Amino acid sequence: MRQRARYTCVIDVMVLLHRDDGRVLLLRRAGDVYAAGLLAPPGGHLEDGETLADGALREVAEEVGVAVDPADLEFCHLIHHRNPEGQARVGVVFTAQRWSGEPRNLEPEKCSTLVWADPAHPPADCVPCTAAVLGRFVSGALLSTHGWDGKPGGAA
Repeated sequence: MRQRARYTCVIDVMVLLHRDDGRVLLLRRAGDVYAAGLLAPPGGHLEDGETLADGALREVAEEVGVAVDPADLEFCHLIHHRNPEGQARVGVVFTAQRWSGEPRNLEPEKCSTLVWADPAHPPADCVPCTAAVLGRFVSGALLSTHGWDGKPGGAA
């Protein structure tokens, strides 16, 4: 029996800053980045040597300038997805209802605007994976897949 290769994939970390009115913060991606023009939460890929929580805290500080106490960061969802090119990724999504600082755009070369959106009714111009995550977030589901229907980036 032939031994299969060890599975590897990129780990994404995302943070849903969740206001008292139920809205979550999304960023409109801009410039020469994946999904330019579409909305996604603060986040990015985990860097070598980081824990999941450290990566999430770093991304939200780098992108929108807020500090989240590690005790206020809560795991809320895991998504195993494929991007439009078919690359497998695992997204670890956290939520935070408390943070210090006012969210602002710290990466204007990668983001054009900040949008507070109702996760139960995601804007039509969300990154497809983001729309999937928001739909599962509001239902309380902890695990989902996206893009495994045989078409890269398609819903599963």
